[in-house]
Amino acid sequence: MTAKPRKQVHLAAHFPGVNNTTVWADPASKSQVDFASFEHLARTAERGLFDFFFLAEGLRLREHRGRIHDLDVVGRPDTLTVLNAVAAVTERLGLAGTINSTYNEPFELAKQFAALDHLSGGRAAWNVVTSSDAFTGENFRRGGYLEHGERYRRAAEVVAATRALWDSWPADSLVLDRERGVFAREIPTTAVHTAHFDIEAPFVVPPSPQGHPVLLQAGDSDEGREFGARTADAIFTVHGTLEAGQKFYTDIKGRLAKYGRAHDELLVFPAATFVLGDSAADAHERARAIRYQQVSPQTAIAFLEQIWGRDLSGYDPDGPLPEIEPDATAEITRGRVRHTKDPVAVAKAWREKAAAEKLSIRELVIEVTARQQFVGTAAEVAAQIDHYVQSDAADGFILVPHLTPTGLDEFVDTVVPELQDRGSFRTAYSGTTLRDHLGLRHPHHPVAEGARAS
Repeated sequence: MTAKPRKQVHLAAHFPGVNNTTVWADPASKSQVDFASFEHLARTAERGLFDFFFLAEGLRLREHRGRIHDLDVVGRPDTLTVLNAVAAVTERLGLAGTINSTYNEPFELAKQFAALDHLSGGRAAWNVVTSSDAFTGENFRRGGYLEHGERYRRAAEVVAATRALWDSWPADSLVLDRERGVFAREIPTTAVHTAHFDIEAPFVVPPSPQGHPVLLQAGDSDEGREFGARTADAIFTVHGTLEAGQKFYTDIKGRLAKYGRAHDELLVFPAATFVLGDSAADAHERARAIRYQQVSPQTAIAFLEQIWGRDLSGYDPDGPLPEIEPDATAEITRGRVRHTKDPVAVAKAWREKAAAEKLSIRELVIEVTARQQFVGTAAEVAAQIDHYVQSDAADGFILVPHLTPTGLDEFVDTVVPELQDRGSFRTAYSGTTLRDHLGLRHPHHPVAEGARAS
């Protein structure tokens, strides 16, 4: 019987930013806005032969109880500006940026990402996200007008329109007229007429070496999964355990056939953190110390207030959970998605967990906010990552280090060689484009419904 081929692990590096993972108080933590930080992490990821460098996006400063939420990092340079700069200091590393489809226009998005794709030699990727958040929308002309269910309809139309623009150039569209000394362009007009858009224009940028940018998507609702199965090349997920990862992997891959797509045309990338140590015990002790840095007493109370919808500043973070019930209608935090639609049920479950495990507020928050984490020696972490991939719980991971910008250095120096020794990770880049790294074919999309070239 022929053995199942070993899957190759895909890895990406997430620049730490607006999240609860980064330990900003650590003396080793540096600026999140200085370009030297972006350059260091990107160069480290490329040295480690990672698929891509990933930037999230913050469109508005978060507010908590009516004030800027200073437990989060405030300030984030423009994603596309940073990625274009990183393109100049790297050669093979993919460059993925999160840009919101709710507040941006297709022609502008298509042009910006096509330009990055050309400047980088075919290494660009767009992480398509949506928003129905009126608070964020106040920064934009159409602030908050979209209903929650309408956001994916608009996102689908944005993606269809950008693809129609990207795909509009025929292979022989540039013809050199030597007598006149100019290029004659024979580019058809792209017409997009949908509920949200009326576009009539020839596109201004030819295809890049990888055809057009890779499309990523992050969304776990049923609508989000359908949108990803229909449109994305890779999915960014938050599923942590092996069982949850396998369930999501099977579900999302099982949706591809209805859209005429093969199993390997969509890659699954959960986010993950890691902590390394000289021994398993050392690594777990370091992981515990890091979690207590990430969830300070103030952070624990602020997180609990998001669920309770109340001012809980009088409570001891090292004491028990409040006996009062949450206010299900309150909006105490703005700019961050509320973690549940049923806070009363969550509070009940958390009280039961805290009582059973004798957890304080802070200890409980540390438990419930933990994301996928690999902890151990370099060999143990490599084995854990490889097991997830070989068990079809993921195709790879987007790693989120807890220090900026040096948090990935030790992983690249120690874990990557272990993965290579297992035969699960490349020893050199085999191509020059991001599609090469991900094993994705050159794109050819039939013109989408409602977006035709004429």
